[in-house]
Amino acid sequence: MSGQRWEADPTAELTRRWGKSSHELGNTSGDGSCPDVWELSNGDIAVIGQDLTEAYHGRLPADVSVDPGERLIIIPRSTMIAAKVDIPDA
Repeated sequence: MSGQRWEADPTAELTRRWGKSSHELGNTSGDGSCPDVWELSNGDIAVIGQDLTEAYHGRLPADVSVDPGERLIIIPRSTMIAAKVDIPDA
């Protein structure tokens, strides 16, 4: 490991959906709320879901932290399972 801190690249583009759209999975009311998993142009992953950082704040396991600038995002199980076929092994 290089010891260099990872930083998200705000210039990376969403290039490929992993799995099915939330509309295909029935995880949306059709009002634009769309849980999703995307691969970015630099290989990082973007997750679109509900921000529940505050709701989980006092319930995190001892070895888990959400640092400033980070959020705890929840997506439906079906969204992640649908994405599994597109997630590389390495």
